[in-house]
Amino acid sequence: MRFWLLRSEPDVYGWDHLIADEGTEWDGVRNYTARNFIKEMEPGDQAIFYHSNKEKAAVGTMEIVRAWQPDGEKGIWASVAVKPLTKLPCPVPLATIKAEPRLATLEVLRQSRLSVTPVRDEEWAVLMELGGLS
Repeated sequence: MRFWLLRSEPDVYGWDHLIADEGTEWDGVRNYTARNFIKEMEPGDQAIFYHSNKEKAAVGTMEIVRAWQPDGEKGIWASVAVKPLTKLPCPVPLATIKAEPRLATLEVLRQSRLSVTPVRDEEWAVLMELGGLS
């Protein structure tokens, strides 16, 4: 199992939308690097749902429930199906992530414009700790 961080603007599609829908197609990603990460995802992988722009915080966890499929008119992009797992008892703001030395190599900090990034096992453990899930 691998871990990921998926970003979305909360007023466009946030955690509450995911809960109400009981899952969604994570589509519309239009960056080649992010697309390639989506193509690496497998059912059973888990992801952090991160609210970007206004809130800038990790807010919950999701499971990848279907491997990638082509997305968009020409099919050059990729999407996966996800379902919600757990809302983080304590959202983890970007400022906290940046201040935590154990997260210094977290990809979202290095490639801040990407909406999809991998998360290493040890980073996942730290994020779950900060979010109140361990």
